[in-house]
Amino acid sequence: VVRKVTLVSAAPGKLICEMKVEEQHANKMGTLHGGMIATLVDVISSLALLCTERGISGVSVDMNITYMSPAKVGEDILITAHVLKEGRSLSFASVDLMNKATGKLIAQGRHTKHMGNRPPEGSVKKSNNE
Repeated sequence: VVRKVTLVSAAPGKLICEMKVEEQHANKMGTLHGGMIATLVDVISSLALLCTERGISGVSVDMNITYMSPAKVGEDILITAHVLKEGRSLSFASVDLMNKATGKLIAQGRHTKHMGNRPPEGSVKKSNNE
């Protein structure tokens, strides 16, 4: 999936990518498949989390996608991911997929990821050998 995505810009907690919808991404109606949209939300939001100071992507806890309009084979789409919040153990991101030519919103996703259990600041655990 990611091989077909081109990075447009990256900043801390924000990624903008683009992709041309091809036959392999389409459903029987000739539009971008909902499963492909879900995969893009998952992958691009995870990459946005890698672009933060913390630099880890975690594991999925919840993902929600709202499908608003179709993207046809041959159309270019913009995929914009924002990290909304990085908490102690959970991080939250949103992803918008838009038609590049018209600016029309195709889908919007929200992704929650578990980032592991970080110890509180200043409480570094020492091994038995130290």
